[in-house]
Amino acid sequence: MSVNVKEEEPVLAPNCDVVENTELEVVNGDEGSKLEDYGTCVDVITERVNQLEQKIVEVEQFYSTKDGAGQTNTSKSNSGGKKVAISQPSKCSSAGKEKARGKHVSSPELMRQFATIFRQIAQQKWAWPFLQPVDVKGLGLDDYHKVIEKPMDLGTIRTKMEGSEYSNVREIYADVRLVFKNAMRYNEEKDDVYVMAESLLEKFEEKWLTIMPRLVEEEKKQAEEEAQDRASRQLAVEAAQAEKARDLSNELYEIDQELEKLREVVVQKCRKLSTQEKKGLSAALGRLSPEDLSKALKMVSEGNPQFPAGAPEVELDIDLQTDVTLWRLKVFVQEALKAANKSSGGTNAQNNNNGGEMNKTTAKRRRAIFDAIKKGHQ
Repeated sequence: MSVNVKEEEPVLAPNCDVVENTELEVVNGDEGSKLEDYGTCVDVITERVNQLEQKIVEVEQFYSTKDGAGQTNTSKSNSGGKKVAISQPSKCSSAGKEKARGKHVSSPELMRQFATIFRQIAQQKWAWPFLQPVDVKGLGLDDYHKVIEKPMDLGTIRTKMEGSEYSNVREIYADVRLVFKNAMRYNEEKDDVYVMAESLLEKFEEKWLTIMPRLVEEEKKQAEEEAQDRASRQLAVEAAQAEKARDLSNELYEIDQELEKLREVVVQKCRKLSTQEKKGLSAALGRLSPEDLSKALKMVSEGNPQFPAGAPEVELDIDLQTDVTLWRLKVFVQEALKAANKSSGGTNAQNNNNGGEMNKTTAKRRRAIFDAIKKGHQ
């Protein structure tokens, strides 16, 4: 990239390394105390930016996991600090708990139908051995608990039904089958208890089939409702995140505007660059690395959108730049050259041992830039 720098006076002293040998001061005299106040403002804005960064991370995390295996209700950038509360399903009732776990909750009507079936089975003449828990000790069944892992009886089931401990008829169905399956497991096929359990289980299964259509219909309907509920909750979460992102964007824009106003105020309070300082700035621009020079030209284009910062060859007229742009360039050039001097300090010895090739290249480049600068004044 070729840069021609124009300034008011065409004469340029050969020893114009003013940026390297002198400090670039933004303020002088009592303006130093004012700068401290401005620095405090910058600190406050910086703290706000740090807080926004955390919110940005939350929004990024939400959208990065949105299509993944996991979903997150918390939360790269754009929300304004509003906390979003997503209501969770109520856990005040057993039905609510079961729905929250995705388990079907049988309707009262279906529970009544099953209770009728249960009473019919419990009233059978062969049901008496199964109405109470097995008297393991009284009957001397020392190995009963080794064979039967989960004892169950119709009396216990009735008590649980009356206490509303069941919320799903499938749970009751499983316990009733367990009563008869335990008896058939512990006893031999020739035993009366085995035959009675087998007969009652067969009758129970027949009656169970009569309520299956209603059960399947309820489960299908509830599955559809749960799917709709999940979709609604997800939409609510996404809407909250979208609002959060919009708020973040607005606040970041406001911070950017505040920084711009603060910069304008600082520049207005500062003295204008002298002709000599402009000369030093022109020379310093020619000593920047290509990367830093591109950054400097970008600063110019920010103050003047018409400036072709990315063109292969540009002509920069120092006197046409605003005070804000000049001060930004001055401070940037100072810091960039300081950093370049530090990084080159450890390599000077090596450069000297290599025959001063780096110094020759630098001198050649500097002469080319000086020639370009002089050419801009002709």
